[in-house]
Amino acid sequence: MSKPTYVQEYQAIVEVLNQYNEGGKQAKSSIMKPAFSEQATIFGVDAEGKLVGGPIKGLFDTIDNPPFRPSPEAQGVIVKIDIVGAAASARIDTNDISGFCFTDFFNLLKVEGKWTVISKIYHTHLAP
Repeated sequence: MSKPTYVQEYQAIVEVLNQYNEGGKQAKSSIMKPAFSEQATIFGVDAEGKLVGGPIKGLFDTIDNPPFRPSPEAQGVIVKIDIVGAAASARIDTNDISGFCFTDFFNLLKVEGKWTVISKIYHTHLAP
C-alpha cells in the first residue's frame, strides 16, 4: 500500500497560507514573505473597476504601512485548497483585518520541494 501524500501536501500548503494570514493579522510583511515566490504577483480591481497590482512587493508595502495595523481580532479561514501534482489553488476569506474584509485566491507551485505562492488575486468586500 502506498503512503497517502495528498494529506502531507495539503498540510504543507496550509502552513504556507497560515504565514500569509499571520502576517496580515500582525501587519508584518516579514512574516508572510516566506510564503511567496520573489517573482509573485498580486492583482485586484479598484473601486472604479480598474485593474490594480503588479509585483508582490506592493502587498508587502501595503501591509507595513497605514491604514494597516495589527488586527488580533481578524478572522481568516481557508475555504478551499485544490491540488494537482505540483500545482495548487486556494481561497481564503478574511474578516476585519484592519477594518477590511477580503476574499483572496492564490496559485501555488511546488518548487524545489517547497510550496510557494506564485500569484494572488483578491476582492475587497464593502465594509459591513
